[in-house]
Amino acid sequence: MDNSKGYSVQAAPETKLHFLDYWRIIRVRKTVIFAVFLLVVMTTTMVTFFLTESYSSTARIEVDKDTLDVEGLGGGRQAASGFDPYWMQTQFEIMQSQIILYRVIEKLNLNEKYTRRYSTPDQPLRTDETFGILRRKVSLSQSRNTTLIEIRVFSEDRQEAADIANTVAQAYKEYRQESRKDLATRGIASLEEQLRGKSNEVERLQAQVDYLSKQLEISEIDPYSMRMAGTLDQDTLRRLEGLRVEADADKVQLEKLYNELKDKSRDELRKTIPIAVPDPLLQGLLTDYNSAKQKQALLAPDYGAEHPEVLRINKLIQTCEAQINERLEGVLSGLSTRLASYTSRAKTLTDQVEDAKRKERIAIEKIRPYQAAKENLEMAKQIKNALSLRVSQVEVDNLKMPTSSMVKVVDNAEPSMTPVRPNKTLNISLGVVVGLILGVGLAFFIEYLDTSVKTIDDVERALQAPVLGVIPQNVSILLEAGPESPHAEPYRVLRTNLLFSRKDDRLNTITLVSGGAGEGKSTTLFNLATIFAQNGSRVLIVDSDLRRPSLHKLFKVSNSIGLTSCLLKQNSLVEVIQTTPIPTLDFMPSGKLPSSSIGILSSPQMKELVYELKRRYDFVFFDSPPIMGVSDASVLASMVDMTLQVIQYRRYPQPMTIRAKQLVEKVGGNLLGIVLNNINMSQDENYYYYSGYFEDYYSSKENLDTSDKETKKPSADKNAAKAAASPEIKQKY
Repeated sequence: MDNSKGYSVQAAPETKLHFLDYWRIIRVRKTVIFAVFLLVVMTTTMVTFFLTESYSSTARIEVDKDTLDVEGLGGGRQAASGFDPYWMQTQFEIMQSQIILYRVIEKLNLNEKYTRRYSTPDQPLRTDETFGILRRKVSLSQSRNTTLIEIRVFSEDRQEAADIANTVAQAYKEYRQESRKDLATRGIASLEEQLRGKSNEVERLQAQVDYLSKQLEISEIDPYSMRMAGTLDQDTLRRLEGLRVEADADKVQLEKLYNELKDKSRDELRKTIPIAVPDPLLQGLLTDYNSAKQKQALLAPDYGAEHPEVLRINKLIQTCEAQINERLEGVLSGLSTRLASYTSRAKTLTDQVEDAKRKERIAIEKIRPYQAAKENLEMAKQIKNALSLRVSQVEVDNLKMPTSSMVKVVDNAEPSMTPVRPNKTLNISLGVVVGLILGVGLAFFIEYLDTSVKTIDDVERALQAPVLGVIPQNVSILLEAGPESPHAEPYRVLRTNLLFSRKDDRLNTITLVSGGAGEGKSTTLFNLATIFAQNGSRVLIVDSDLRRPSLHKLFKVSNSIGLTSCLLKQNSLVEVIQTTPIPTLDFMPSGKLPSSSIGILSSPQMKELVYELKRRYDFVFFDSPPIMGVSDASVLASMVDMTLQVIQYRRYPQPMTIRAKQLVEKVGGNLLGIVLNNINMSQDENYYYYSGYFEDYYSSKENLDTSDKETKKPSADKNAAKAAASPEIKQKY
């Protein structure tokens, strides 16, 4: 990603939490975890030891659905079906209901006992109140893969616990027996009432059927057929319908043959009729005709036309032709006569069938009320017979047949010798586990709600800017600690990264900004400038935080004159710059800020001053107020060459730090990178490698022999001499 000044920052990839990240959260939030853990464990322990001891007794019963000892009239012995969890759960609820527990209260006189224990004689407990207390004492459970139910009762009195458990089992057994008998009695009464009603209905329907039979003159040959007088039976009607169909078929066939023959010529009829309508006489005539024709053919070559034999044969042929034609006419006439007869017969049969159907329809319409009444009568008789059979069956099966008790007491409850509540070991163990879980859970929840900066990855992912330095907690002022202090190394790393990050060696004015107050911006600037000066660079620190100046306190000098005095032309630049114990480090206090000069940092005089200081010093550091509070920090960021943003570890939420960065970029500031401040190196493994090596290194150097310590004294004397000579250096400017 490219920023406004042209340098490129690689976007940090989205990271996943590692086991060490969880361990880091636990270490950082160990106080919260320990406090919650201790609170839960102490509370659990106190409650456990203050609870009243109670005893437990258990009775076991076997439950099953009701069955008969012998086969009933229903067709086989009623056997209990397979395991039904819904039925078992229903029995659980019944055993804890008022139906059972009210009986227990009455049998054991628990109203009086619980009044003495839980109330006062002037306010006796009601049965419903005693029921609420008793229900909390009763616990039911099912033995795995069995029909056994355990009735466990808790009480402060061991004998009372056993008595209640046994009484609950007995009360439930009595309830099941009474329920079965009551259901059977009420069922029989209901069936008998329905039977009486159905018997009356059968009598009424029978009278209605008899009346309709007489009125409509219906004759019933058998129980399954009936017809009215004057109507044909079904067999006769079917035979008549068959004759009609047969007559229609004969008529159609003969009509088709006659229509084909009547329009043919004589020669065609001679060929067709013998085949279509065989006739012996016609067949004989055709035979004689054919024989005469053959003789004529034999005589023609030998005899003339006037020969007597030829004349006789010719006359015979003519006679045969006349007889054949006459017979053909007779055959056609006979076909016509037969067709008329078939047509008449088919019509007669059709009329008879239609008349029979019409009479049948009329009869059906008249007989329909009778049929409906008879069907209702038959159905009522069937229902009556079924009800009568059912009444007899239920009476025998439920009242006369022996039944097994489906509730059997397997184990009676016995008084317990040792209390079961409270389980001190279990309670305290659960308190330890729950306390640890709650503590860790609360720690992670707080960590989830905490949106502040925690790691370098958080910064680079959110701000898209590089982290140039990591400053640990409790760093000292390097001006007092000296260059050999282990606290100086993080600032040396920051100085190195800063120098490598700038694009041009001529960029030498620097300001540090922060989103909010208290992030260590001024201390970081002071120590960083000290490191630059200790490395031989000519450095000036300008306290440009005109709202709350603090750098003069670190140098232990007055800020009566300073930056504001120079900008307002009250003092010269040489007069406001003060020397420090480090020869190459100078300091310009803030000076007094008149109320009429709030916007003095954005004045042309400030720009001229910055230009002049750039020319005189190798590096110039400008302190600034929080950028989110006032506009001075934005003005300084736009004037100087480089800007660093200081972010304190776990102090402000990420949106605030992002907004501070955006303000710097908005005014055109050159944000080189981020400085993470106040890091707890001992708790956060993510930062240990930034300082652990140097702390170990400098600690080992402190254990060297005294000769090394003596060599440091001339250096201190040399620094003191340079400090004494600093007025001369100041006069040089």
